[in-house]
Amino acid sequence: MRIESDLLGTMTIETNVLYGIQTQRAVNNFPLSDKTLSQYPAMIKSLAYVKAACVRANQQLGLINDEKADAIFASCTNLIDGQYHDQFPVGMIQGGAGTSTNMNANEVIANIALQKLGHPLGAYQFIHPNSDVNLSQSTNDVYPSAIRLSILLQQPKLIASLEGLIERFSEKSQEFKHILKLARTQLQDAVPMTLGQEFAGFASTLREEIKLLNQLSPFFYEINLGGTAVGTGINTRKGYADLAIKQLACLTELPFVKAEDLIEASSDMGAFVIYSSALKRLAIKLSKIANDLRLLSMGPRAGLSEINLPAKQPGSSIMPGKVNPVIPEAVSQVAYQVIGLDSAISMAAEAGQLQLNAMEPLIAFNIMEEMALLTNACSMFDQHCVSGISANHERCHYLLDNSLALVTALNPFIGYDAATDIAKDALSSGKNIKDLVLEKGILSESQLADIMQPEKLTEPA
Repeated sequence: MRIESDLLGTMTIETNVLYGIQTQRAVNNFPLSDKTLSQYPAMIKSLAYVKAACVRANQQLGLINDEKADAIFASCTNLIDGQYHDQFPVGMIQGGAGTSTNMNANEVIANIALQKLGHPLGAYQFIHPNSDVNLSQSTNDVYPSAIRLSILLQQPKLIASLEGLIERFSEKSQEFKHILKLARTQLQDAVPMTLGQEFAGFASTLREEIKLLNQLSPFFYEINLGGTAVGTGINTRKGYADLAIKQLACLTELPFVKAEDLIEASSDMGAFVIYSSALKRLAIKLSKIANDLRLLSMGPRAGLSEINLPAKQPGSSIMPGKVNPVIPEAVSQVAYQVIGLDSAISMAAEAGQLQLNAMEPLIAFNIMEEMALLTNACSMFDQHCVSGISANHERCHYLLDNSLALVTALNPFIGYDAATDIAKDALSSGKNIKDLVLEKGILSESQLADIMQPEKLTEPA
């Protein structure tokens, strides 16, 4: 064990760990869940990028010597490369507006740098977590900047997962493009369409979400790095903020810019609120699609049964042969969780007081959870459900042929009143629309066949 000290006293720390006393206090203070910073590599990398940018800015301003700066920068590079992530045990939900997370990074970076220079762990007289690694910084500008970067780092994975799902729906739309079926509005028979059109609609609505997420990305390019405690830039040199942000943009190849008003930017959570709302919108759409697939596949004997979902597991411990739509069910449950997380983000954003929002750790945790859940849900939906869907062609044809929906197609030819009478007769007699039209001599067989061509039933005339 080694002994470290801080404002509140001393504490024994395991000799070989890279974190220090403030990290250990946070571990002791916040035993809230098993979700620790070590499980969020994008956040660790983002913190390291910010620290690396800051140390280079301080070096340019002559505030830290080259030996220390280079050791700190090299330590940050190790973290960016994925090393030492197991040394981040602080809980994602924590009091202190993210100070525990920032100090975890400061202590780990300091101790890696000490090792590089041949000093023992905890020998902070040579490289100090606060005086050197956190030089010209505060949790209040480092932490929100790192959260924004972590979202930008995670977004490509979410979009790639979503693109895969969209591609699968597009493939199915082509596969099913010639299958006529019955559309439904308010769960009632409506008009003819193709199964391909239905699946193309799923692809189109999700494609809109990629466009929206990409449009929202620039909200995270504006950061408050250099504002330190409340946005005034106390404890920094003139020009430091511009240098640090320029370094961060260079290291990440992302167009970061300094917020127009650093005081406002230090407390404003608006970018997180709107982004989380977009994630919620995606979740709602995914759940709607999942529920549509459940309806279309319900049966297999006593429901619509227009499509078959791939069987993934036995569905009952008591009913032999039962198979449930478990993948769509799981997608909807993910959606409900995301909606709940978004509500928590809204409440946390509203709860900021004066110059800081102390609830930012919850915002960070929930947005990253939303993104991870949706990424996994899209991949699961794609691979374990949509890719294996097949159509019940004959069932689609039967339901359409025996519905009242076909009478709508006759409106332009026989008039609304005559079409209504045909529908009433069909409903009372149980006969289908085509037979009644021919029986009453309203149209000839060739006229009816021409009207009922698939392209005329599913496209503008």
